Amino acid sequence: MRKLVYWVHQSVDGFIEGPNGEFDWADMGPELSAYSMELTDRADAFLYGRKVWELMSWYWPRAEQISQDPHDVAFAPVWARTPKIVVSRTLESAEYGARVIGRDLAAEVAELKAQPGRDLLLTGGSGAAAALGELGLVDEYQVVVHPVVLGGGSPVFPGKERLGLRLTGTRAFDGRSVLLRYERA
Repeated sequence: MRKLVYWVHQSVDGFIEGPNGEFDWADMGPELSAYSMELTDRADAFLYGRKVWELMSWYWPRAEQISQDPHDVAFAPVWARTPKIVVSRTLESAEYGARVIGRDLAAEVAELKAQPGRDLLLTGGSGAAAALGELGLVDEYQVVVHPVVLGGGSPVFPGKERLGLRLTGTRAFDGRSVLLRYERA
């Protein structure tokens, strides 16, 4: 069975974006970038909540024209060729061939996980991750903690349910960020 992996960047104080929605603080150094590419190699589909989808679908098709960052240049073609799934109760369709799910989230994601293939990678955001986590559908949490305190914003875990996790690994990147890898307890 395929695993659903939640991959997210957060501040030391537990936020995925600052008080004004800013996400200009997650530094993709060479080691973190290489790990990120390894993680995407484990997956054959990317999942996004609606808000993250809107950011990703605007940026990644243009990344090679607007960025010189080595990570962005390397990831843009990976993003383009990888199937994408958007978790949303409001969208009817999405660009770039993305599939929209969310009418019966538990059944739709269980069906995706039962299909043959590699992992499903849920990137960023917290709403979709909270909904999927509360349904017991997230198998692995990969949280990268960056050396910044935002003082407010959107919490990485906004869910209302208690979530028991078991630490399965840690790793430091570029002398700055730390990966905390968990599975459901």
